[in-house]
Amino acid sequence: MNRIALVEDHARLAELVRQALQAAGIPTDVFPSLEAAWRALRDMDYAAMVVDRGLPDGDGLALVKRLRAAGLATPCLMLTARDALHDRVEGLEAGADDYLTKPFPMEELVARVRALMRRPAGLRAESPGYGDIRLHPDQGLLACQTDTVTLAPAELQILLSLVRHEGRTVRRGALEAAAWGLSEAVTPNALDVALHRLRRKLLAVGSVLQIVNIRSHGYALREDPVAL
Repeated sequence: MNRIALVEDHARLAELVRQALQAAGIPTDVFPSLEAAWRALRDMDYAAMVVDRGLPDGDGLALVKRLRAAGLATPCLMLTARDALHDRVEGLEAGADDYLTKPFPMEELVARVRALMRRPAGLRAESPGYGDIRLHPDQGLLACQTDTVTLAPAELQILLSLVRHEGRTVRRGALEAAAWGLSEAVTPNALDVALHRLRRKLLAVGSVLQIVNIRSHGYALREDPVAL
């Protein structure tokens, strides 16, 4: 996924950063607080995140520490008005990957985000798997034993989310956000169409897993085909 998360409560700055990244081909979801970002980051696999330290509900470093404690290695660029060495060291020790002091040229921010997006996330498997399937995100492939099938970008993100939840239920809204982001309008049946195609592709590669509809809750990868 090449979408990133921007955690910034200053609306004007957030929009300028979003526009600069969008112009560079990097779609961006904007969150104005730690809690809003935490809820999204638990469900979505962002390529990187840009986090302001000064947020209305706390220090952006608290979000980074929370993510790292949860085993999420999403590369992180911290934004701050502080330029003291001990502040930069504190950020890096908390799990941040890079630091940028305000004010900054947008070109530099874009360049640093690109660099982070090229950096492999150390805590994530390059080819995540669950049950008898494995995903190859760099190739857009679903594999089961020696059989493979190509996945569309949205299908890949949906299946990545399901695989990483390892049989646990994923909310419908979380799957839509993983596939199309939070800023894009999604037609009411877009997820249903994508899930239908994914079910056919799981069958095509001979997987014992199925995408099960957990009524009133969401969806999960299960061997048991009975909807709950």
